[in-house]
Amino acid sequence: MLHLIQLVLSILVLLFVAILILGLFTSFAVAILAGSPFVPTPIKAVKEVLKKAEIKKGDILYDIGAGDGRFLHYAEKLYKAKATGFEIDPFVFLLAKLKKIAFGWKGKIIRGNFINYSLRNADVIICYMLPESLKKYQKKFDTELPKGCKVISYSFHIGSWKPYKIIQPNKKTGIKKIFIYAVRDKSAKIRTRKKTTSKIT
Repeated sequence: MLHLIQLVLSILVLLFVAILILGLFTSFAVAILAGSPFVPTPIKAVKEVLKKAEIKKGDILYDIGAGDGRFLHYAEKLYKAKATGFEIDPFVFLLAKLKKIAFGWKGKIIRGNFINYSLRNADVIICYMLPESLKKYQKKFDTELPKGCKVISYSFHIGSWKPYKIIQPNKKTGIKKIFIYAVRDKSAKIRTRKKTTSKIT
């Protein structure tokens, strides 16, 4: 009987390890294909980014690479924003859902690529992605983001855009550079029709 219990426990442990390895492999593969690996933003940096975004109550905020959902949680908790995030990595998405269940984290997180969703009603966009990915997504931003929308990029600049404000790194807190952009055009429709250099400053 004891031998049988040990055998069952061993099988369960091996199964758990196999699932974990599969999840990590899937996560790695998705990160390579998407060009945006999951690197958790320190909570101090999350709060600083949201503070610099000057979010107002009721603002519609999107985190286009939401990770475990920490930006969404604090945007709703601290500023009463309507926060939605997109996460393409199934392993990280599962982590975000577990945090919502276990810790009551706020915000809505969608499993999928934000490129397939409209951003036309956004007030604030949060992104923490590599420069190559941000450059690739600039066209979608140019096409869809409405006048007045703020885009906050942690660590990296966005393509050919010129930020109206750059918050320099803070060595004491470990917070990296923060780029802040604002949409100045009248509408996304006008930007699409003109097909000129981005008028985001």
